[in-house]
Amino acid sequence: MKSIRHRLLGLPALALLIAAAGCSSSDDSPSAAVPRPDAKVTKLCRNLDTVLPRKVDGLDRNDPEPRSALTAGWGSPAIILRCGVPRPAEMDDPEADGVEVDGVGWLLQKRDDGSFRFTTTLRRAYVEVSIPKARTSGGMGPLTAVAQPIKKAIPEGIAD
Repeated sequence: MKSIRHRLLGLPALALLIAAAGCSSSDDSPSAAVPRPDAKVTKLCRNLDTVLPRKVDGLDRNDPEPRSALTAGWGSPAIILRCGVPRPAEMDDPEADGVEVDGVGWLLQKRDDGSFRFTTTLRRAYVEVSIPKARTSGGMGPLTAVAQPIKKAIPEGIAD
């Protein structure tokens, strides 16, 4: 895995990502809000869905409800991917955290519950990957598993 640490418009350290490990959730059926992007982004997201891996970080695919080509999940508690999400406001923050994993840039957001949310940068569609607290001990493994599919399906550029 090639991982490069960088500042997304002036980003600080990533050490928090590996710090948290927790108990697993008893929720076996994940859910996720389905994004509602325009037709162009929806097409990119559908292409991404066809190339996503069956396993991420050793976890079997376990797509969230409601089922959609714009969402995917792995494991329980689930690592959730949503394609076509709106651009996070934090991307305007010069102090926001960011990482690059296998050629894909990500905005990193640590959430109050100890989980992490990553959103792609400099791609024609924003792809969000949420890693629950119980899965954060795996570091950036989930991002490594989805980087190549994202590079294949979502061209570099600026999302509209």
